[in-house]
Amino acid sequence: MKKLSIFVDESGDFGPYAKHSPFYIITMILHDQSSDISNDIAKLSSEFINLGYTNDFVVHTGPLIRKEEIYCNMPPNDRRAIFSKLFFFTLRADIQYKSFVFDKRQYKDTMKMEATMARELSLFIRINLQFFQSFDNIILYYDNGQKQITRMLNNVLATELTEYDVRRVFPKDYKLFQAADLICTLELIDAKCKAGELTKSEMAVFHSKRDLYKQFIRPIKKKAF
Repeated sequence: MKKLSIFVDESGDFGPYAKHSPFYIITMILHDQSSDISNDIAKLSSEFINLGYTNDFVVHTGPLIRKEEIYCNMPPNDRRAIFSKLFFFTLRADIQYKSFVFDKRQYKDTMKMEATMARELSLFIRINLQFFQSFDNIILYYDNGQKQITRMLNNVLATELTEYDVRRVFPKDYKLFQAADLICTLELIDAKCKAGELTKSEMAVFHSKRDLYKQFIRPIKKKAF
């Protein structure tokens, strides 16, 4: 039986536009389960263990870049090292991704933005229906982090696909969910760069806009579906 895993993560909130939260991003990682990535996962786990972390260490890239939570006392180069380990795992793994970037300034209320999100996700599936129908089973992995996304994902998939399964995911259990978080963060930084400049915390980790695009954003875009 041919199976497709879809890992979904988001960046942003459903509140009105604010300077600290100008965009809302949804990322879907697509993994054909016939492609074995267990060696990639084992390599990433080994690399984190070598850095002094446990096997179930979870990378949250937003707080890592902003120097929050467990990363608050960590030097920039150490944070970049963690980010880079997850980044190169994402590049190595045989996956593709699709990100949807929404500028909150374009919507007068959250209902309008949610409707646009649903339309764009539906259109993506319809355009690529032959790809999705080539699988016997499609499994959606999401952490139910935001009820609007949970509702929208279920509505879209139920409308566009004949059959699918849903599993609630915990980040520590799936490296691909952490990869979806990383891509969300890079897509957000890309959008912010095009609208302005890097923040001080982003500069500390990525050094410069040129380095950011050369080392991270351009390579990851090659994995886009």
